Order: sequence, then structure tokens, then C-alpha cells
Amino acid sequence: MKPDAPSPSSNASSAAISKPHSRRAFLQGAGALAGVAVVGLPGLARAADPKPIQGFEKAADDPNASKNWQPVSDRKIRVGLVGHGVCQFGAAFGFQDHPNVQVVAVSDLLPDRCAAMAKAARCAKTYPSLEELVKDDSIEAVFVATDAPSHAQHCIQVLQHGKHVASAVPAMFGSLEDGAKLLATVKMSGLKYMMFETSAFHEDLTAMRRLYQAGALGKLIYAEGEYYHYMETPIDSFKGWRVGLPPQWYPTHSNAYYNCVTGGSFTEVSCLGIPNRLEQFQAKNNPYKNTFGTEIALLRTSEGGTARMAVSWDTPGLGGEMGRVRGQRGSFYGKYEGFEKTLPDTRRPALPPGLAAGSHGGSHGQLTNEFVTAILQDRAPLVDITMALNLTAAGIVAHQSALKGGEWLKIPQFKV
Repeated sequence: MKPDAPSPSSNASSAAISKPHSRRAFLQGAGALAGVAVVGLPGLARAADPKPIQGFEKAADDPNASKNWQPVSDRKIRVGLVGHGVCQFGAAFGFQDHPNVQVVAVSDLLPDRCAAMAKAARCAKTYPSLEELVKDDSIEAVFVATDAPSHAQHCIQVLQHGKHVASAVPAMFGSLEDGAKLLATVKMSGLKYMMFETSAFHEDLTAMRRLYQAGALGKLIYAEGEYYHYMETPIDSFKGWRVGLPPQWYPTHSNAYYNCVTGGSFTEVSCLGIPNRLEQFQAKNNPYKNTFGTEIALLRTSEGGTARMAVSWDTPGLGGEMGRVRGQRGSFYGKYEGFEKTLPDTRRPALPPGLAAGSHGGSHGQLTNEFVTAILQDRAPLVDITMALNLTAAGIVAHQSALKGGEWLKIPQFKV
């Protein structure tokens, strides 16, 4: 499909998507322009704001974070890390600090970024691309922190080479077909897949999940999730994939406030998109022909309730990943209020000594520990392939609904 005719459900979802060989060629040619934002927005410079990227604020250290932690094995999993772009996600989740991990190789298409990641991950071996790294038979698992349009494709490559895989969000990028291919590959491989959804291990969402599992919330009647990230100037990104990004193509931080609480999914959606005056949201200035800076979705849940999930790039003010839930037996708006008098332990799992909680609400260390522990215990991780795809699919269909003026649309259900 040509870049000037993108489809929300197409495998060629945007001009930002490229094949592995063209990714390296692009970056090698653009290395000198790494600080300039992107194709399609002349003169748009990378923000010089010294503040950290929203969500990257470090969580306060908890002196009791490792209290009662018990190792499940003394084995070290040999891990490869891929991707050290503007967010430097490859080394940001602390794999190098987990006592059950040995980081044996890292990769980024740009040599200077690859060297920086090797230093951060305390790893000597480097590869010029993911395609080369996955050939290393000593690697058991790979963390994919590449550009979002490549996540599904790159995870499929890792799995096809016989390695467990974890991925940054989202699981697929505007393409339900890519999700189906990824699911089929996971099922065929029998290996672990996990998406690193940061909201899933927020302190409040962890409490909601524990309360729900204990029956203290009952059936959820209503859930709200919000991802507010003001981007008048887009964050730098490979081939400008963040420029003019349809909000609901990046839905997992908000959708988690239902999916990661209950383990359920959304079955249908009506979504309204609000056009924006900012330059990047003019159709001629982004590869998606997208005009929406905010998309608000009303969804039906798999247990018959409702949810409102918002993603907004163009509204300044309080930002971040947040949500709340209301159930037949109780609600959670920062605290539990309901009928249940005997409540479960709602704290997050203990972290191994030396593994920091990290950014995004202190979720980084939790996500890494969950993935590593799932491999060691041979169990499904929390945000497994089913949850990852259902978290993402609802947003893809929500954007389709917004393009149709809020028409109610059915959402495909991904199941193993």
C-alpha cells in the first residue's frame, strides 16, 4: 500500500514502517541528523527541554522494595537487548541488574547508540542489527525496544530463532493482521512472549488487580483509563513514526486500567476523534494522514460493563498514565471503598536486591522481574500474548471508529 493511502488495519500502516535492511540504511544516512525530529515536518527540532521525557521520572526509592524477596532459581538467563533510541529503552528496564540475568549482547543500528547501550548494560558483545543478534545461539531471550512499527515483525523474528521475547508497547502498530501473525508464531514456538505494559505494574493498578482477583470489586461496571502526553513538539523517533500518530494506535497505557485489572478484553467500541490545529496533526504533515490529537473511546467490556479510554497528545496540563474502576462490590479511586472488610495484600511484588523500580511509576523493575520469573517458572507472564494483543487491538479499531464519526464497531478477540 502506498504511503498516501494508509489503512488503520493494513499491514502497511504507514510510511514509517520499513523493512530491516532499510532501517539500517536510513539511520546510517541520517546519523548526522539524529537531533532533528523527522521527515514531513520541515524545521521541527527535537525538544531542548532538560526535563525527562514524560513517564521517565524516576520513582522514589522504596527501602523495603526487596523485603521478603525469595529467588525461584539460581539460574541466569542469557539475554540480548535491542534498541537504544531517544528513550534508551534497551537498557532502561534493568535486565543488567537482575540476579537471574546475564546480558550477553546488545544491538542498535547506530554504532554510537550501540556503544552507549553496551556501556549502560555492562556488556562487551555488540551486533549491528537485531537480524544479526538473533543468530547468536547462546542467547535465550531478547528484549525488543525498537521502533513501534517494527515490534510485531521483530518479535516474530526472535521467536522464529527459538528465543523468548519481550517487547516495548504496543504489540502491533495499526495492523490487526500483524497481531494475528504474531499470535500464530507464539503458539507455534511454544516460547514466552511478554509486552512491557508499564501501567500493569503501577501501584494503583496492582492494587486494583489484587482486589478484583479477591472479589472485593465484584463485576466491573465501569472503568476509566487515560494516557495524557502533551506533544506540541513530537519526541524524536525512527523515520518520524511518532509524528501525527493516531492516539488510539498507542492505547495500552490507558486500556490497561481494564485489561490488566481483570484479564478481560473489550468487545466493541465507539470512538470520537478531535481534530487539532498543531502542525503535526495536519494530514499533509504526517504519514498517517491523521488529524486527531485526542481520541476518546467508549467500550463494552467482556464482562458486560463499560469503559472510557482516552489518549491525548494535544492537551497541556496534568499528564501520565492513570485510571479508576467501579464495581458492584467496590470501587477504587486512589483507595478502596466498598463492602469487603478483609482485604488482600495489594502491594507490588518484592524486587530482587539491586533491581531498581525505575521509571513509569516504578514499573520498569517489576516488568523485568515478571518476564524473567515467568521463564524460570515456565509459566505465562502477566501481560502475555493474549493480553498484549487485546490491549492493542481495541485501540486500532477505536481509531477506525473515529474515522467513521464514532460508529460502533466490533473488536476481534485474540485467544490462545
